[in-house]
Amino acid sequence: MPMSSEDFSCDRALDLAARTLRIEAAAIGALIPRLNADFARAVELVMTGTRAGNGRMIVSGMGKSGHIARKLAATLASTGTPAYFVHPGEASHGDLGMVQGCDIFLALSNSGETEELLRILPAVRRQGAKLIAMTGNSASTLARAADVHLDASVTEEACPLNLAPTASTTAALALGDALAVALLDARGFSPEDFARSHPGGSLGRRLLTHVRDVMRPAANVPAVRPDAPLSEAILAISKGRLGMTVITDANGLILGIFTDGDLRRAFEQGAALHSATMGALMHVQPCCIAPEKLAVEAVEIMERQRVNQILVADADGHLLGALNMHDLFAARVI
Repeated sequence: MPMSSEDFSCDRALDLAARTLRIEAAAIGALIPRLNADFARAVELVMTGTRAGNGRMIVSGMGKSGHIARKLAATLASTGTPAYFVHPGEASHGDLGMVQGCDIFLALSNSGETEELLRILPAVRRQGAKLIAMTGNSASTLARAADVHLDASVTEEACPLNLAPTASTTAALALGDALAVALLDARGFSPEDFARSHPGGSLGRRLLTHVRDVMRPAANVPAVRPDAPLSEAILAISKGRLGMTVITDANGLILGIFTDGDLRRAFEQGAALHSATMGALMHVQPCCIAPEKLAVEAVEIMERQRVNQILVADADGHLLGALNMHDLFAARVI
């Protein structure tokens, strides 16, 4: 009979939660001594098929193993190994047409006797694809049919009835992650590669967004000549809404910068503001960056120099644009 709310025990719930975590942690720990030449062979098979033969990893499983297989396929794909999930039930109704001879078929089944997987093995073999099996039973039909078997067996499930897949799915998930990480390393997969697979994430924005993508073009950057009076510079600063104006020559060569902070300092130092020109008041050698640099590099320079604006210049020092912290915040680089 189901337990009523009156029978609920907080202590029992906490005890069961702790027991579950201990069992699942032990299941993962038990995988470590079983990492052997078979695991290395699995990595080699995948690398050979997907690199030389332009193959992909096809990951499949039923039920809870299917959910783990879907996650593993997603992890592989996002870390440099072309992969996708195929439902074994759908595979026998046309989806096997996606399997090519240079592919690697990774089948997940705790029992190793999942009927839907066993039914499609002959067709997978006829296509010439290599088979990696991840099971909890090394004597199973699936394990014996595989080119490589990865042992994901557990001594017990965390379920108090020892029935619901819990520790076994955790072990399969962890072993799959270990395979993905080993493949990532074997491919020399870099943070830049990861960013290209995750352009919508924060890392993607940081590693794929260049200065040219977020800068304000030179036409929108306030600029005055070195002989301009302070009043002209103040008007340029107000109009440009960048908190500064650039001082350039007639050819657009950057000579200096004059900011809100420079204006305050000029007042504090008692400069002859009515007669002074930008040539006398400007800050020479302002922070500049090339347009092909990453936007995150602009952030690092601005933070290091403790400035809120940075100019974008070509190799000869001509003004191409500018950006400030607000632009970088808007681009979600920061």
